Amino acid sequence: MHALILGAAGMIGRRLMDALVKDGRVGGQPLTALTLLDVVPPAAPEGFSGPVRAEAADLTAPGAAEAAIAERPGVIFHLAAVVSGEAEANLELGYRVNLDGTRLLLDAIRAANAADGYRPKLVFTSSLAVFGPPFPKVIPDDHILRPASSYGVQKAMGELMLADYARRGFLDGIGLRLPTICVRPGKPNKAASGFFSGIIREPLAGQEAILPVPDTVRHWFASPAAAVGFLIHAAGLDLAAIGPRISLTMPGVSATVAEEIEALRRAAGDRAVALIRREPDATIARIVGSWPEAFEPEAALALGFRADASFDAIVAQHVAEFHGG
Repeated sequence: MHALILGAAGMIGRRLMDALVKDGRVGGQPLTALTLLDVVPPAAPEGFSGPVRAEAADLTAPGAAEAAIAERPGVIFHLAAVVSGEAEANLELGYRVNLDGTRLLLDAIRAANAADGYRPKLVFTSSLAVFGPPFPKVIPDDHILRPASSYGVQKAMGELMLADYARRGFLDGIGLRLPTICVRPGKPNKAASGFFSGIIREPLAGQEAILPVPDTVRHWFASPAAAVGFLIHAAGLDLAAIGPRISLTMPGVSATVAEEIEALRRAAGDRAVALIRREPDATIARIVGSWPEAFEPEAALALGFRADASFDAIVAQHVAEFHGG
């Protein structure tokens, strides 16, 4: 099967590509070809003998969405997005990438469906930001979408369009509301949630980290490996069995900032914790404060999606990969 990864140069996109190549299968079938697109040229995988197209592309450019699916990939992983903090700071950019890019992709698929019956499986990465306050203590699967940020609105619109195009038979779709990915390796991105990784990643590397919110802030987390596992598992599901509610909240680990810090202390000691500097940021606190804290993802669990065992396990995974632990 031919797989298309949109957002292939990002951290999750690269790991997804590597996992698919290592396994040699996608959606229960042999992986035969890869198309890798992002706003910067993605790196081609090593050790893959099939054809690879790795290019820079902007889905909102004229003809770009049509070109992305020209070779009729059987499964599409739509990871491309402007992240939460950047989408809030730059309204036009957020809507152009997160809404218009998704709409243009869906319309290209619809046109191809009309032309030759093309009907791919589309795995769309959504976000917990589709929910907004007031929240119950633990959010069930049927909680109303009420985003409190521009990013959340854009992702909610994407979920609704995905459901409509799937209902009309243009594609087989599933949306994954990913937990905040932690610990993200590399340099910080512009996500409002970036500090959740920063207060672990930087101290483990002997660097100072900024904490812009109180220790009492609670959030929902998944490791990079768990996120890749969600995507691969979704590609292999029989989507006809899911029903009309095709966007699912993924399982995760609920932890407070204080619990994060204690996990860091257990992994690296007091010296690492001392590198966290508290510097309140009202904008980040407002955005993060509008996000939910814990979920009951019964539908995803029933379909076989699995989370990390604990926040300590998330930290241990990062240590093992980047610090030889």
